[in-house]
Amino acid sequence: MSPRHLRVPRILLAIVIVLTLAAPQFAAAKAAVTSPKAQFGFDIGDDYHVVNYKQLVAYWQKLETETDRLKLVDIGRTAEGRTMLMAIITSPENHARLARYKDIARRLALAEGLDDEDARRLAAEGKAVVWIDGGLHATEILGSQQLVELVWRMASREDDETLRILDDVILLAVPANPDGLDLVADWYMRETEPSKRSMSGVPVLYQKYIGHDNNRDFYMNSQLETKAMSRQLYIEWHPQILYNHHQSGPAGTVLFAPPFRDPFNYVFDPLIPVGLDLVSASMHNRFVTEDKPGATMRSGASYSTWWNGGLRSTGYFHNMIGILTETIGSPTPMQIPFIPERLLPKHDYPYPVAPQPWHFRQSVEYAITADMAILDVASKHREDFLYRRYLMGRNAIEQGSKDSWTIVPGTVAAVQAAIEKDREKAGAQAPAASFGGRFGRGADKKYYDAIFDQASRDPRGYILPSDQPDFPTATKFVNALLESGVVVERATADFAVAGKRYPKDSYVIRTAQAFRPHILTMFEPQDHPQDFPYPGGPPNRPYDAAGWTLAYQMGVVFDRVLDGFDGPFERIPDVTGPPAGAFGAAAGTAGYLLDHRVNNMFTAVNRLVKAKEKAYWLREPLKANGRTFPAGTVWVPASAGASA
Repeated sequence: MSPRHLRVPRILLAIVIVLTLAAPQFAAAKAAVTSPKAQFGFDIGDDYHVVNYKQLVAYWQKLETETDRLKLVDIGRTAEGRTMLMAIITSPENHARLARYKDIARRLALAEGLDDEDARRLAAEGKAVVWIDGGLHATEILGSQQLVELVWRMASREDDETLRILDDVILLAVPANPDGLDLVADWYMRETEPSKRSMSGVPVLYQKYIGHDNNRDFYMNSQLETKAMSRQLYIEWHPQILYNHHQSGPAGTVLFAPPFRDPFNYVFDPLIPVGLDLVSASMHNRFVTEDKPGATMRSGASYSTWWNGGLRSTGYFHNMIGILTETIGSPTPMQIPFIPERLLPKHDYPYPVAPQPWHFRQSVEYAITADMAILDVASKHREDFLYRRYLMGRNAIEQGSKDSWTIVPGTVAAVQAAIEKDREKAGAQAPAASFGGRFGRGADKKYYDAIFDQASRDPRGYILPSDQPDFPTATKFVNALLESGVVVERATADFAVAGKRYPKDSYVIRTAQAFRPHILTMFEPQDHPQDFPYPGGPPNRPYDAAGWTLAYQMGVVFDRVLDGFDGPFERIPDVTGPPAGAFGAAAGTAGYLLDHRVNNMFTAVNRLVKAKEKAYWLREPLKANGRTFPAGTVWVPASAGASA
C-alpha cells in the first residue's frame, strides 16, 4: 500500500482533533452522576459492605440534583418515624407529563366509564408503570442493595436499551422497609474487622410490630409501611408489573424466578397467569443470554400464586403481574453447594450452575439482570400491558354486573360424585375416569349445567349492617378494603334489599368493580385444591396461607346479595370512622357498662387500668335501664378519671 493511501484529509484530521479534545468533556458530563463507589467508597455488592437507609437517602437526594431522570417522592412514615421515599425514574420528557401518565394508568386499571376504543387510545398514549422494591425482609439484604445499583444505572447510563426503557417506562423504586434496613445494615457493619461481620443475632424485629410478617399484611394494611405502599400501588399509581425481591434461592441454584407452580387462585383473570409467563420468559431468556446459570422455576421451589396478603401476591387480586425472585447471596462470601440432583438440566431448571464460591456482587448482577429483563419486556410490550390491565378491570366489572360463578375444587368434586353416583345406579362397570384421557368421550353435559345453580352464584355485593354488635371492627375491615383501592359505599338513609331492612350508615361493597377478585377473597371462604403428587401420596403443602377470609377473621357481620341492587348510597372517599358513640354521664351515675362483643372495649379497659381506674367483669347477667347485659360485660365504676 502506498503512503498516499494512508493520507488523512485535513478536514477529517481537524474533526478528529476536535473530537479527541472534546471527548474528556463529554466523559465528564456523563460522570456528573455520582457512582456508588464515589459516594460510599465501595461498589454495591463488594464483600463485607452494605449501605443503610440513611446512606441510601442521602445518595438518592444527591442523584436527584444531578439528573433530570429522577424524582423523589415522600410516600409516608414508618413505624419508627422515618420518611419512606419512592424514586420515580423515567425520561425528562415523561417527567414533564407525569401527572397525565399517572392518570392514564389509573383510568385503565379501574376501567370505569371506558370502552375498548377509549382504552386502546389511552394505552397508545400511556407509559408502562413498573414497581420494583427491595428490602421488605431486611435481613434479605440483596433487595435493598441492588435497588441502589439499579437507580444509579437508570439515572446515568446512555446505552440504547436504557434510553428506550426510560422513554417507554416509568419505574417506581421503593425501599420497602427503611427501619429494617437501618437496623440490619448498622448491625452488620458494627464490626470494624470485616471478617467478623454477620447478619445473625439481630436483637429486635426488623419491623417494629410484626417483623417478618410485614409480608403477610397487604390484605389487612395494619402497618404504616403497608399503608404507604398500598396507597401507591392501588390508589395512586396502579403499576402493571410489580417486582418484589426476596432471598434466598434453593440450595444448589442461584435463584428461583417465576413462573410459579400450581395452584393459582380461581378468582384471577386468565390474563394474570399468562402475563406472568410472558414476563418470566423474558427473565429466563436474559439469564441464559448473559451466561448466568442457576435460575430455577415452577417445581424448583414451593412458591405459588394462591394466597392473598403478600406485597407481591396481593397484586394479583388487583390485576397486576406480580413477580417474586428468591436469590442467594450475602455480603459475607458463601459457597454454592454441590447438590447431585441438580446436575441434569430440565424444563424447570434449564441451565444448572456449578458448585463454587459465591460473592455478593454476583448476586447484585443477577438481580440487575432480572430488573432489566422486566423493564425491557415492559418497554417492548408497553401498549399490551396497559390495554390488558384495562381488559382485566373490564372483565371484573362485567362479572360483577351479571350472574357469575367461580368454579373451585369443591365444584369439581361435587360433579364427579354425582357422575359416579349415577353410574353406580346404572350398574356401569368402568370408572368415571374413563370419560377423560386422550380418547375420552366426556360426561353428559347435564352435570356441567347443574353447576350453574342460582343459589351458588357469586355475590353482586355485600352489606355490612350498621347495627351489628361491633360496628367499629366492621369499620376497620372496611378501611382495609379502602386502603386496597376497593370502592366502598355508605347508606345515607335506611333501605331495603332482598326483603331485608338495613339502617343508615350501613356499608355496601358492590362487586362490579375492577378489584372484584380482592373483594371475593376478603368475604368468601377459600377452597384450596387437594394437591397430591400421585394418588395416595403425601400432600404438597400450600406455600403460605391456604385461607385468609378477612371478614371471618375479624368477625364482621355481613349479608351476601346475589342479585343486582341499589339504594341511597354515597361513595366513601377515604378511610373512615364509625358514627360517634355516646354514653350517659348524668348526676348520680353509678358507673358504665362496656359491651364485651366490641373489640375496642379491650383498648378502653387497658387505658382505664393504665390510669389506675377500676374495671370488673360481670360474672352473671345484669339487668339495668331496661336492658340485659350478659356475663362478661365490663363494669367501670363512675369517677372523674373514668368519665374523662
